[in-house]
Amino acid sequence: MMMVFLILMIFGSKKVSSIDVLKYYSDKLVLEHYEEATRMVGLWESEKVVFQRSIQNKCAQLLEIGCGTGRISFGLSQLGYAKITATDFSKKMIIRAKELNEKYKTKIDFQKQDATALTFEEAQFGAVIFGFNGLMQIPGELNRRKAMEESYRVLIPGGYFIFTAHDRSLPKWKKFWAIERKKWREGKQDPKLLEFGDRFEETTRGMLYIHVTEVDKLRAELKQVGFAVEGDVLRSKIANESERTKKYSDECRFWICRKPS
Repeated sequence: MMMVFLILMIFGSKKVSSIDVLKYYSDKLVLEHYEEATRMVGLWESEKVVFQRSIQNKCAQLLEIGCGTGRISFGLSQLGYAKITATDFSKKMIIRAKELNEKYKTKIDFQKQDATALTFEEAQFGAVIFGFNGLMQIPGELNRRKAMEESYRVLIPGGYFIFTAHDRSLPKWKKFWAIERKKWREGKQDPKLLEFGDRFEETTRGMLYIHVTEVDKLRAELKQVGFAVEGDVLRSKIANESERTKKYSDECRFWICRKPS
């Protein structure tokens, strides 16, 4: 009951929306957390492996969606990728990213953009990267589908769409999702949630919304958009991460998808 009370205090009685998510990612504590991760963590070892295997042309036009304060984009620049555009829905995140861009003397093009309605031309980018679980922090299945469709639209034929997501297959979460499914069947779920798979996570920085999907369902959705799914693999199967990385992020699944040529 205490969790529900906290959620109602923070989000009110309406269904969770992109406005709620934006408020979270505009909060001072959240901004500081993301900036700290940008400065102290950088790219995960698994990200380095996946990006360099999939995106071999260092001169390709890259787009990062949901860039936060630029952790991934600055890491890509350090790996030698020269043409990076990075976007986020939060203006305050972009402001902080631009400050770091100036400090690091990098030439990343940071822009405020809505992942569900990108302003870029069709077939503009050689790869699109949607950072740590960002896609699944878009409320509503139709909105997440729009973000996938937009990523597909701005990719060149043969270009990669790479993102990470949590899913309900991990053993440690099976009991939790069994209980949640029972709540939904009985109509006793959190009234703020839009669909089964939604959850709120209580953090030291506030209540975080995230949708946790099923592997088969997400694979089918990606194929419906037009992507060829070349792989989906847990982060822990790709590389051993440092304790510092694990402090800022947990287990997730990489999705490596390609727009057919």
